[in-house]
Amino acid sequence: MRDSTAAAAEAAATAATIRIRPGADDDLGELTEIYNHYVVHTPITFDIEPLAPGDRRAWLESHPATGRHRLLVAEEAGRVLGYATSSPFRDKQAYETSVETSVYLSPEHTGRGLGGLLYAALFEALAGEDVHRAYAGITQPNVPSMRLHERFGFRNTGVLEQVGRKFGTFWDVAWLERRIG
Repeated sequence: MRDSTAAAAEAAATAATIRIRPGADDDLGELTEIYNHYVVHTPITFDIEPLAPGDRRAWLESHPATGRHRLLVAEEAGRVLGYATSSPFRDKQAYETSVETSVYLSPEHTGRGLGGLLYAALFEALAGEDVHRAYAGITQPNVPSMRLHERFGFRNTGVLEQVGRKFGTFWDVAWLERRIG
């Protein structure tokens, strides 16, 4: 385990070179590449087959630069390193002030504090919107994601046991909740 001083220094250096901004059409290829890593190699998402960028266009367009449903990207030297989203929680009108949040990072850029930078920017943006609660579903085990969410004030509200099957294994999903505003 790295000591906390080294980790803090690396996080500060990362923050100085990273630009957080709304996602754009030109990002779709890189966003899809990042997501597909998790589709193919992990149980983190329950998508089974990789997606083409065109398959994700509607998703991209459903996350404008303003409003409840955002897509923020972390960019360094013109390259997208990861992203965070707030998406509709459920498709019923009474849920409109609840969002589901997620973070996906390029696998070679995990452990640099990017998830924290993205979530800080996302929750700052959501503070000015009509959002009451944020939810996150985290496939278990996923200690880094649980720690990130707990650091941002999420609390565990329960576990759906063996709710999804991927790679021939049934996976549990922990649901976490955070109050916004």
